[in-house]
Amino acid sequence: MPARREQLNRDRVLAAAVALADAEGVDAVSMRGLAQRLGVVPMALYKHVANKDELLDGMIDAVVGEIEPPVSEVDWRTTVRRRILSARTVLLRHPWARRAMESKTTPTPIVLAYMDSTIGMFLAGGLSVDLVHHVMHALGSRVFGFTQELYETTPAAEVPPEVARFMAAQFPNIVAVATSRPHDPGSVVGPGCDDQFEFEFTLDLFLDGVERLHRNDWHS
Repeated sequence: MPARREQLNRDRVLAAAVALADAEGVDAVSMRGLAQRLGVVPMALYKHVANKDELLDGMIDAVVGEIEPPVSEVDWRTTVRRRILSARTVLLRHPWARRAMESKTTPTPIVLAYMDSTIGMFLAGGLSVDLVHHVMHALGSRVFGFTQELYETTPAAEVPPEVARFMAAQFPNIVAVATSRPHDPGSVVGPGCDDQFEFEFTLDLFLDGVERLHRNDWHS
């Protein structure tokens, strides 16, 4: 007797789409390609996702669903820090998700629920609604574990000596900071700065400032 084919459902469709994006990038995800991966005809997918946009929304929701839930019985700062770093771990596991989230103009209910629960961590810690309003603006994309950099950085090629001399003469402050290596070389992934270190440094700096404002009963 032939093996019974696993029944297709929305969760299975989304899991396959996420796996395809992880392996080949989000641009490789199409209804036709996904159907081939699942061994079904493309029309079978439309029973579970109406179109490519709904598929992408569902993929984002699946990724956000991997972020660990809030922990209880610890202070607000530890709770927030732990959850944001969990979000970063998840986004690094699914590198396509950052660009997919940035492309969306309307968040899904799952994304809104994540933001709502994060706001709830601050409020449960006694922070005022006024302060938390500004905190969420300042956090921006960091609430999902990534930062929107002014310029994307790529591994630098070896700089010719004449270019290095020109840069040092014209932009000495940039060169001084860019060539500094204050981190443990063993913790740096690839050349340049340790992104995880920089993310945690910024997050801790931010939370320290929020904590100080809270203690001083800050209001806008």
